[in-house]
Amino acid sequence: MTQQSVATSDKLDAAVLKVAGVVVLGAIMSILDVTVVSVAIPTFQNEFDASYARVAWTMTAYTLALATVIPLSGWAADRFGTKRLYMVALALFTIGSGLCATADTIGELIGYRVLQGLGGGMLMPLGMTIMTRAAGPHRIGRLMAVLGIPMLLGPIGGPILGGWLIDTASWHWIFLINLPIGVVALVYAQLALPKDAPEPSESFDFVGMLMLSPGLALFLYGVSSLPEAGTFAEAKVWGPMLVGAALVVAFVLYSFKPRHPLLDLRLFSNRNLTIASVTLFVFIIAFMGAGLLFPSYFLQVRGETTLTAGLLMAPQGIGAMLTMPIAGMLADRVPIGRTVPFALALIVAGFFSFTQVDPQTSYWLLGGSLFVMGLGMGGTMMPIMTSALRTLQAHDVARGSTLVNILQQIGGSIGAAVMSVILTNELNGSRPIPGLTDPSGKPVTEAGLAIASQQQPELLQQMPVDPSIIERGLDFAATSFATTFWVAFALVLLTFVPAALLPRRRQLAQPLDDQQGEQVKAPVVIH
Repeated sequence: MTQQSVATSDKLDAAVLKVAGVVVLGAIMSILDVTVVSVAIPTFQNEFDASYARVAWTMTAYTLALATVIPLSGWAADRFGTKRLYMVALALFTIGSGLCATADTIGELIGYRVLQGLGGGMLMPLGMTIMTRAAGPHRIGRLMAVLGIPMLLGPIGGPILGGWLIDTASWHWIFLINLPIGVVALVYAQLALPKDAPEPSESFDFVGMLMLSPGLALFLYGVSSLPEAGTFAEAKVWGPMLVGAALVVAFVLYSFKPRHPLLDLRLFSNRNLTIASVTLFVFIIAFMGAGLLFPSYFLQVRGETTLTAGLLMAPQGIGAMLTMPIAGMLADRVPIGRTVPFALALIVAGFFSFTQVDPQTSYWLLGGSLFVMGLGMGGTMMPIMTSALRTLQAHDVARGSTLVNILQQIGGSIGAAVMSVILTNELNGSRPIPGLTDPSGKPVTEAGLAIASQQQPELLQQMPVDPSIIERGLDFAATSFATTFWVAFALVLLTFVPAALLPRRRQLAQPLDDQQGEQVKAPVVIH
């Protein structure tokens, strides 16, 4: 593609918007899936008679697959063509969704989620590469502003749609709903996307791939096994973590040798990219980890239906929808060092309410807090990433976006595991009820029975207990959630340290083509 073939106008024309429709469909499907499953976790616990830590693997397996496939997407797009690979990713995601609906055990569901993740991991990087080639990198800020609103339908609509489907039909439908969307997206992609002209320009780093992908997968597997094991002493925790870490360290040492490494760590010599990556990494550990627990509080402590829990989460998405387009337009004009700290302050202000939760906390207060956090979210993640990539040379942008996305997936997995460990350990500290054991012979705790009775009131008829025990159990469960949110809150505060180093002067974007004539590739939307 030549520089002249990209429109120079700042307005997005009909041809660009037609291509954007394909990307938006894929993005909504991918993002919707993450948020839909988050409200289904208690349902999976009941359906498959599994612990929270075990069921959390339905989220973790998806993330592991994302982290494994993201390094491949840039090279594969050059080798096979973006349109062809995007359609393969859509097909994988859609087939994985259909298989998830057929799962009879929690193990099967986790396995099928891996297949979904392999498709989902490629949808966003490829989608944004397609969009930048259609619109031109000089319109990235405006592009993010336009795409931001429909993409936020996932976080807003996901919990509501998931809750409604689970309450009125069954959990199977949270996956079956992807089938018609996937088929429409495949047909639309075939008709709307420009024909491929693959031009493999770089050799593929197979040695790096054999170290990085298994290394990441093993390390994150070990971290994610923590909630179930409850301690680092378990071999299934430290074993994979040790082997995974060794492979990742070996990759880091090796990656400076090849001309085209799988992950170009030399880019960290760019100060803006490094600071933005650290800021994003710390923030995601805190916010994404705790974010999975917000619906669980409504479901397990407050006894709400999945639909109500979804509706209660909606203010966060609405807040982000209001500020994301504004942040997208400001990203090209105002240094993010002057805007992101204000957005982080909004997140901190909203988050504080969740550190004070009890079994009767006002929904008006929590809804307002989620809305304020959403306002901050919309002004945080995308501006940081756009700013980081703008100062890279044109041929480094795709590699930079891959780096940031890998860090995001690792941060999300670590955050989810850490918050799950803290919550599980807190809940395990609840007082056992004398004479009551579960089917496996373990003592039933006050908090455990209280949480179970919120979702299954008939349990209290089968095993009559003093109402004060249930009340005490709910108080303990709420305190356990509050303690976990305190840890996440402290990590969000820690994000202000690297955020203070973000650029406070206007950055000049790199030109469309570098001296070698290589085309700019897009930053990848984080999800």
